Amino acid sequence: MSHILKPLMEVEVKLRLPDAAAHRKVTTLLAPFHVSTHRQENLFFDGPKAELSARRAALRLRFSDRAPLCAVTLKARAVLVDGVSRVEEDEEELDHSIGRACADQPDKLMSAESRVLSRVREEFGVLGFVGLGGFRNVRDVYDWKGLKLEVDETKYEFGTCYEIECESADPEGVKEVLEGFLKENGVQYSYSETSKFAIFRAGKLPLSE
Repeated sequence: MSHILKPLMEVEVKLRLPDAAAHRKVTTLLAPFHVSTHRQENLFFDGPKAELSARRAALRLRFSDRAPLCAVTLKARAVLVDGVSRVEEDEEELDHSIGRACADQPDKLMSAESRVLSRVREEFGVLGFVGLGGFRNVRDVYDWKGLKLEVDETKYEFGTCYEIECESADPEGVKEVLEGFLKENGVQYSYSETSKFAIFRAGKLPLSE
């Protein structure tokens, strides 16, 4: 049986780090607060007529070396302004073997038992699925000043991006704390202007932000 996670509005602070040196400095500073490291593979899917992207939605299968080993996620109507991301998210754990079978043969997403996939099939009227490809991500998680910080090293076929994320109901307050920490330690950063998925679809790294 898969574990169901309720749909929600995900609100995150997203700060872009310019290069590997900045990423290394941040992870060194945060090392005493390290909780876990997740190695993730993210694969994306759409209908044959781009039914999801036409409505600003994305379907993702994420595989990880830590629980949940596989999750299916529907994201929709993403907005990213001044380093604060707001996106509707519906996520559900999926059996790893079923997820892998669907990754290898995307049409199996049509018959896989999943509340999220049923919703996609019904709401978007897809008659099949096509794989779009994806990217890998190494996520270091830290418990710092009562915040759950996620520091990402995202590897695309065309390059690597580095980012700090923090989900919070008070994004402006969190952003102020994070910016103070980075400035105090001489770490360059910028507000993320593009999601990982958008960068992947663009096929190129964003210009310096």
